[in-house]
Amino acid sequence: MRYAQILSTGRYVPEKVLTNADVEKILGEKVDEWLQQNVGIRERHMMADDQATSDLCVGAARQALERAGTKPEELDLIIIATDTPDYLSPATASVVQAKLGAVNAGTYDLNCACAGWVTALDVGSKTIAADDSYRRILVVGAYGMSRYINWKDKKTATLFADGAGAVVLGAGDTPGFMGAKLLANGEYHDALGVYTGGTNRPATAESLELTGGKPAVQFVRKFPATFNTERWPMLLDQLLKRQNLKLDDVKQFVFTQLNLRTIEATMKILGQPMEKAHYTMDKWGYTGSACIPMTLDDAVVQGKVKRGDLVALCASGGGLAMASALYRWTA
Repeated sequence: MRYAQILSTGRYVPEKVLTNADVEKILGEKVDEWLQQNVGIRERHMMADDQATSDLCVGAARQALERAGTKPEELDLIIIATDTPDYLSPATASVVQAKLGAVNAGTYDLNCACAGWVTALDVGSKTIAADDSYRRILVVGAYGMSRYINWKDKKTATLFADGAGAVVLGAGDTPGFMGAKLLANGEYHDALGVYTGGTNRPATAESLELTGGKPAVQFVRKFPATFNTERWPMLLDQLLKRQNLKLDDVKQFVFTQLNLRTIEATMKILGQPMEKAHYTMDKWGYTGSACIPMTLDDAVVQGKVKRGDLVALCASGGGLAMASALYRWTA
């Protein structure tokens, strides 16, 4: 049998820091206390004016490649999970290929909003397992949502940030990848997203007027407050049962980093101690499709994930798309 294994992790966090106090100055109202108490965010990072999403990807990719001892030209495939691409077309993965010099790699983007990276990890892992011509696959989650923030909108200006996380996948004769489960509630596709710029609402002068002069991320309507706390445990339960494993077997949980209180509530429902759920939104804000690989890398660097550990990943985002995966750590 041939299994996908994570050979290394990497991340890129932009240099520019925006604290809650900085956001208060922009909005002209107090948000720091509410954000820390209800969401868990203290500060976030923003990419520089001369950077694009592909630059974030390259920063995370180079770190992961170096740690894996892999040269860019040894990559067979590059998958970029993002909903903030450099362009509508072509794929940001092609830009990343050029910037890395990964001349032998195929490329494509994958977009299911903030569930994108776990979904891409599933696809990349199954590609490794199914086709022995794929030996090294780079899977990157990247988020440049600062480009789509309306700084007059308190709901979005307080949350979103930029960054990228990456893994290099390789093949081994033991898992590795132990399965994934995807789910969606498409009736909420119009609740949260960047709705201007596509074929449904082209970027015209009239449509841009509605979002402050540029395409902007919007919370359009509410979705259930208990959405994640109900579905994350369900997804994990299905995954673990397929492998004849239990929640206690999981050494580290990594959830979408939108709200610390949601993660705390989920861990309580799961009956698991909070120290098994690493989090980073306090220092990096909400980095969407990048938040799980960035947080995973942070946990690895801090020594919270060791060889043989079972890691559970659980993501959700606009769409509403969800993705979960199990990995036995081999790196």
